[in-house]
Amino acid sequence: MRTAVHINDAGITLLDGGKILYREPGFALLEDNRLTTGDDAFRQARIKPRHIQNRYWSELTTEPLADQRRSHFSAADLVSRQLEQIASAGTGTELVIAVPAYMSPQQMGLLLGIARELRLPVVAMVDAAAAATRREYKGAVPVHVDITLHSTTLARLAQPGQVLVEKTDVLSGCGTHALVDYWLRTVSEAFVQQSRFDPLHTAETEQALVNKMAGWMSEAARNDSVRLEIEAGNSTYEATVESLVFIGAAAPVYQQIASSLRALFRADEVPALQLTDRAARMPGLAEMLKARVGGEVFVLEPGATARGALTRVRNQGGAGDSVSLIRQLPWDQAAASITNDVTEQTQTGVPTHMLFGSKAYAVNDSVLTLGSEPSETDRVVLLDTDMPGVSRRHCSLRRVNGQCVIEDFSRYGTFLNGHRIDGSTVLQLGDSVRIGSPGYEFRLITTDEDGG
Repeated sequence: MRTAVHINDAGITLLDGGKILYREPGFALLEDNRLTTGDDAFRQARIKPRHIQNRYWSELTTEPLADQRRSHFSAADLVSRQLEQIASAGTGTELVIAVPAYMSPQQMGLLLGIARELRLPVVAMVDAAAAATRREYKGAVPVHVDITLHSTTLARLAQPGQVLVEKTDVLSGCGTHALVDYWLRTVSEAFVQQSRFDPLHTAETEQALVNKMAGWMSEAARNDSVRLEIEAGNSTYEATVESLVFIGAAAPVYQQIASSLRALFRADEVPALQLTDRAARMPGLAEMLKARVGGEVFVLEPGATARGALTRVRNQGGAGDSVSLIRQLPWDQAAASITNDVTEQTQTGVPTHMLFGSKAYAVNDSVLTLGSEPSETDRVVLLDTDMPGVSRRHCSLRRVNGQCVIEDFSRYGTFLNGHRIDGSTVLQLGDSVRIGSPGYEFRLITTDEDGG
């Protein structure tokens, strides 16, 4: 029997041909040199926070854990223990591993070494985004979006007759762990205001909130409001929170994801946003990305990454032989056709001016160039030649088909909301553009020309 495991520390998934055998998070409880991983550790995370580890998959090394001074455990030891737990669920005679973008080649090599020590029958290793993408997105550029425990991973995919991982971006601090913290504060405030009960007063009730959070967020993704209920002692407390409040609380994370996604698409490209089921369960995220990034959103089924690896990865050799990372795979599902017009990609306002210092420059059909050299043909915002990282003709802004388009000509890069753009992209109201180091910053604004 062949199985596949998707290494995503928000919920590591083991799948055989028909069902999910294991799905637990990358949490470890280290107490008195006793080690517990997965759900059992997660359910103690807020009760015994000093004994919890949850970064060992993303920070996989053999070095001793820095904050466990009484222990000789390393992240590799914790990964080994969880792999043992996964193996007990049944890995069959062949195991394919789908790995996330945050894993370096050194970490993948260490992971394979641990698997061999445990005699796990690993026959192949594949990039998670390639494994999850089982069909072509005709007329569009796909980007795979997945949320892990401590990051969001974005993978821009090429489609030369098959899926090929072209570029990846790992957004640290944009994972489920940070989102739960934002939502905990929201839930706690709702209970205090509506029930005069503070669920963060004790570690036990805080843990009870965390245990219920995934279900509440799934409900918030489906409904306009969520009814909360928690038991403490002999009492039951209730509160109701509008789903928009949860979405607003998650805005710091959602906005970083949207900004990074926008920088991955060029101005003339139509996005196809492929979200894992975990990303799609984040309330309001899919809708926000469609509004800010444009194109179409496609949601994958639970276990899609492991299932895609299981059905399409061919053996690189027998179990125990050397394996290398697979970054391209054939499609095995019917193609999806995208018909979106690039001029109607987003639902946000179009900037009319670029603000630099105390002066606003109109963005219209004539080219507005930013750089250190004058031009005889274009309008130019002249920048100081002493600023490092500024080219003579660095970038330009222009209105194209009703959109504000920025095009980068430099070797140093042009940055949209902190993310380097890939050649060109569409700008929106409120955007920040930076060039140079430490750089100049420009804001995209509009004017109230009719006084309305």
